Amino acid sequence: MLEQQLIEIRRHLHSKPELSHEEFETTKSIRGWLEEAGIRIADYSLTTGIIAEVGGYHGGPIVAVRADIDALAIQEDTGLSYASLIPGKMHACGHDFHTASILGTALLLKRREHELKGTVRFIFQPAEEKAKGANQVIASGALKGVWAIFGMHNKPDLPTGTIGIKSGALMAAADGFAVEVKGIGTHAAVPEAGVDPIVVASHMVTALQSIVSRNIGSLQSAVISVTRIHSGTAWNVISESAMLDGTIRTFDIEVRNHVLKRFQQIIDGVASAFGTTANVRWLPGPPSVHNDASLESLAIEAAESVGLHVVTAIPSPAGEDFAFYQQEIPGFFVFMGTSGPQEWHHPAFDVDERALSISAEYFADLSQRAINQLLIKE
Repeated sequence: MLEQQLIEIRRHLHSKPELSHEEFETTKSIRGWLEEAGIRIADYSLTTGIIAEVGGYHGGPIVAVRADIDALAIQEDTGLSYASLIPGKMHACGHDFHTASILGTALLLKRREHELKGTVRFIFQPAEEKAKGANQVIASGALKGVWAIFGMHNKPDLPTGTIGIKSGALMAAADGFAVEVKGIGTHAAVPEAGVDPIVVASHMVTALQSIVSRNIGSLQSAVISVTRIHSGTAWNVISESAMLDGTIRTFDIEVRNHVLKRFQQIIDGVASAFGTTANVRWLPGPPSVHNDASLESLAIEAAESVGLHVVTAIPSPAGEDFAFYQQEIPGFFVFMGTSGPQEWHHPAFDVDERALSISAEYFADLSQRAINQLLIKE
C-alpha cells in the first residue's frame, strides 16, 4: 500500500536528518528506493542530491518536480518514536515529508510510465536551507529541456486535505545584511574622547524601521529585522566597533531594490551624523517565489481531481530557493496542508502523515496535465 510505504520512507528520513551539503546517506537512501522501483537515475554532477526520470518512451515535453532533502541544526523535541537519532539535527521544516511525497509521485508515475506522453524529471535537491542547492542543480544542467517545474512546501496552518494555490508572489525574497559600525575606543568614563559605536548602531536600528513605515506604500510589503547586535568586551570600555546583523524580506523586485537603496543611505547618513563610517556587507538570498499565472489553472484542476480543497494561498515572508528555478523556466509552487502542531523550524515541528499519499497523487496528476497541455500548445 502506497500510504504505508511513504510513511515508512518519511520516518526513515526523519530519524536520520542531514544538514545542507551533508546529505550523503539521504541521497544514498533515495537512490536505493528509486532503483528498487526500477526508476532510472539521470547522470548529473551533484555531490549530494539526485535526479531521476520517468517516461520519455514517446518523446514529448519534459516537466520537473522538485523536493528538497536537507535538515536543520535544531535539537528535536517531539517525543516521536522515530525522532532524530542525531543530536542537534532535525527535519524541522518538513523536507522529509517533501522527499517522501515526491518519491511517491515517482512510484505512481512509474506504474503508468508507458502512458506518459512526455518525461517527468524528479529533482531531489540538496541545501535548500542554505539557499545554495537550486543553483547547484541549475549549474549541473538538470533544467536543460525542461518546460516547467513544480514544487511544494508543507503548511502546518492549513488542514490536511487543503492546498494553497496562488499565482504571482508566494514567498519572499530573503536578503541578509551585516553592518560594521566604526567607533573610536575610549574609557567609558570619558565618552567625549571617542565615538561610541553602540550609540551609533542604536540610532541605525531605529532609523531603519522608517523604511517600511515611510518609504514603502501601504499596499506593498517589506520586513526589516535587526536580529543581532554585538559590541564590546568590558563594562568600562567603549569599544571600537559594533556589528548589526539581520534580514530583509520583500515580494516585489522594485520594492526590494528601493529598500536596499534606502538601507544603504540610512547607514551612511547616520554614521556620518556621528562623525564615523560603517560598512554594509550584503548576504543576498533567493528572490521571491513568483508563480507563473499560465500554470495556475493546471494546479487547481489537479487539486480538484484528487479531492483536495483549494484555497487562495496567503503569501509567506519566508524564503525558498525554488525561486531560482523560476528565473530560468516557468514554475509553480504550492502550499500543502499538513495540520502541523507547530510552525516551521520549531523543535516540536511535525506533519500529519495522511498528507503524504494525497501529495504524491497531486503531483502525479499535475505532471501529466502539464505534459498534455504542453503537447496541445505544440
